Amino acid sequence: MANEEKPEPLGRPLIRLALVVVVGGVAPLVDTTVVNVALPAMSDEVHVGAQATQWVTTAYLLALAVTVPVTAWASDRFGSKRLWIAGLALFFIGSGLCALAWDFRALVAFRALQGIGAGIMLPVLQTILVRAAGPSKTGRVLTVVMLVSTIAPIAGPLVGGAIVEAGSWRWVFVINLPICATAIGLALRFVPGAPAQAEKRLDLTGVLLLGIGTVALLYALSNAANQGGNATVRVWTPLIAGVALTAGFVALSLIRGTRSAIPVRLLAHKAFGSATASLLLTGVALYGALFLIPLYFQQQRGLTALTAGAVLALQGVGSLLTRWVGGVVDRIGARPIAVVSVLLCAAATVPFAIATPHTSWVLLGAALTVRGGALSAVNIAITAGAFSDLSHEEVPAGSAIVRLVQQLGGAAGTALLATIAAAVGAAAGFHAAFFCSIGLTLVALITCIGIPARRRTQPAAALGADS
Repeated sequence: MANEEKPEPLGRPLIRLALVVVVGGVAPLVDTTVVNVALPAMSDEVHVGAQATQWVTTAYLLALAVTVPVTAWASDRFGSKRLWIAGLALFFIGSGLCALAWDFRALVAFRALQGIGAGIMLPVLQTILVRAAGPSKTGRVLTVVMLVSTIAPIAGPLVGGAIVEAGSWRWVFVINLPICATAIGLALRFVPGAPAQAEKRLDLTGVLLLGIGTVALLYALSNAANQGGNATVRVWTPLIAGVALTAGFVALSLIRGTRSAIPVRLLAHKAFGSATASLLLTGVALYGALFLIPLYFQQQRGLTALTAGAVLALQGVGSLLTRWVGGVVDRIGARPIAVVSVLLCAAATVPFAIATPHTSWVLLGAALTVRGGALSAVNIAITAGAFSDLSHEEVPAGSAIVRLVQQLGGAAGTALLATIAAAVGAAAGFHAAFFCSIGLTLVALITCIGIPARRRTQPAAALGADS
């Protein structure tokens, strides 16, 4: 029995592949947080107000969202390797043009081009690794990606602050160029390819319904906390339209089945359905609090943005301490790790919910470390669990669903907690928002319990099968 429990080693080719694709994945994962720090400097140079400057971020996120639904089809039609390189190339071009942008409109347009590249890269990265790893190794391989994705929001403010203080905001885009160029070279050499499936047809109606619906939902959620007197135009109209378009896509997908852009019938798989619901709820609960914590340090404890970023690096330390989680998930299944990690996230949020101006920095630092580790662990466990009963052919669609759900959950959580904090105001607003996050985290625990306890045994996918 002991021999059966021992996981199969990852092997050098798979480890190398994971490192190769993560090199490219660093750019879009860090980009948003790096750019956010530079927004005030951009606003001054291009002579627009702070509210207009937010379109630098919004255009990127909306372009990313509208692109993701196409990736499931494109991964099969052109092959994951070709699509990965195309995404890197678009991100490279978009970054270079952003650095050269001559006015605000050009900057927003080029940020949208960057977003299209990121919308291709993020789900395809996951598709390449899950297909290469197979069910028995997915947890350990995704650990590499999850550590980067958890550390990215922490490292981003530090990198962005240092760049802006040392030089021009344009350099936050220039740093992407050597990363993408290196990633393209490595991909050409080490990412396995396969013949394109020329017969694969695009469900254009489904892509438009889901892409536009997702964009409308994200636009509404991004405006929810600062709706002012335009709530009907900025929040409720796009929210209703987004729900209607997404519902239309679901109905169409159920009719078209496997011919759909993203077959929603994948949610009928117990592991995938439970994990997807968990990703949505944990995104709402956990990533909303990630938005609040730096604001708390700056507005309630008087830290500068750069100092707050340094304190938040403790979450990255916690993430690094959980690098063993993937192996445990591969051995015993996703559910135990997901349940324990969600409980730890809730517990580590409590100190912020009851904090006073005199709360110990040691306590808050310890809470950040525990929360960072638990957040990383829950992402690894749930994402690995999501793919445990999907076939090789279903992985691209599963990757697209996972990416969309994570994005919507994070946006909804940020909007909800920001709205609560703003409505209540002052320190009480932070307390109320953090308590809401704790409650939502415990709700997410219900769906985590529904994840199958052990992964179903399947033969590992061949490393070269990425068509």
